[in-house]
Parts: sequence; C-alpha cells; structure tokens
Amino acid sequence: MEGGDLGTGKTTRAACQGWICFEDEVGLTRRPPTGRTWGRRGITPVVKVSGHRSGRVSVAGLIAMRPGSRTRLCHRLRLHTGRKGNRRSLSEHDYIGLIDGMHQLVKAPIVLVWDRLNTHVSHAMRDLIDARDWLTVFALPAYAPELNAVEYLWAHVKRSLGNLSSVALDRLAALVRNRLKRLQYRPDILDGFVAGTGLSLDLPPPSL
Repeated sequence: MEGGDLGTGKTTRAACQGWICFEDEVGLTRRPPTGRTWGRRGITPVVKVSGHRSGRVSVAGLIAMRPGSRTRLCHRLRLHTGRKGNRRSLSEHDYIGLIDGMHQLVKAPIVLVWDRLNTHVSHAMRDLIDARDWLTVFALPAYAPELNAVEYLWAHVKRSLGNLSSVALDRLAALVRNRLKRLQYRPDILDGFVAGTGLSLDLPPPSL
C-alpha cells in the first residue's frame, strides 16, 4: 500500500496498538441489483421496477479490526433526492464524521486504508486528517478494489437487495440500514470480508 506524506512519527504512533480500518462507499438507486432466483422451466421470473431513476442512497462503510479484538462496522448514509442544488455525493465532512465516530467507539489510534477518490485526497480532507494526530491514512494502489474489505461488504449487501421490487427512496435507505445493523452483530462475517483481501494484518514482532 502507498502512504501519504503524513510523517513517520505520526505513522508510528498510529500503528502502536491501533485499529486498522478499511473504508469504501457505494451508491444505490431504486433500480435493484440483478439477482438469481428459482423459476418454472421456460418461464423467466420478472420483477417490476420503477422507471423513475432520480435520487440515490450513498453509503460510506468502515470496517475496523485489531488482532485480539472484535471486528467493528460503522456506516454513514445520505439520501440524494436529485433536486437542483443538492449535493450528489458524500462530502469530506461526511467521511471525517464516520472516522471520528469509529475513533470514539474504539478509543484508540486508527490506521485508515481507502482508495484515491477525489474527496479522499482533496485539500479539505488533507487538512481534516492533519488535524487528528491519532489518524494515519494509507491509499490503496489504483484499480485494486480486491484489497479493500468494504468492497466485499457492498457485494454482500447488494446480493441481499437483488431483485427487490420498486420502493421509495427512504424505504431503500431503511433496508440498507437494516442490513448493515445486522452485520454489526456478526463479526465472523466481517472477518470474512477482511480475509477476502488476502492481506496479512499481523503486527511485526518487537525489535530487540
């Protein structure tokens, strides 16, 4: 992984007894993901959906793990109605609010791993990161979603929403919140998402 220019001292402090966190975001619309189901031979099941595509649900997820501790999940969700003047994506303050929430939960330094989304690398985000001495950020290589544990989380959530009949935007948001809340109580599944990255997260032995 590639790190930012946050300084060796800060990196060292955050790595000591800290939590490694993976972050990623997803956008969901009223048109559901395609899924599979059983059907009678020669008769393809059909799910009716709305042709109205305005509005979306944006969700940022954060999986936190530390050897010997229960893996945690936090998320932040925003509705975008499509009205003129409304922001169509999560802001820097949405992301930092999610990170602050996880920090309050684990009460320890955080090593954050995420991609190079423009909001992640903006000047405003850099200032917010620099203001938190407990936070160290590493950027994943380009085009490497398989290294981010939260990508597996979104695949899991989308499968659970597959072939969902048309629902209102706030109903879709409620369903997503429900799916994520259930996963908060399933650290075994969260550990599977982390294992899917193939990354070794064991801390090195102390030097003599």
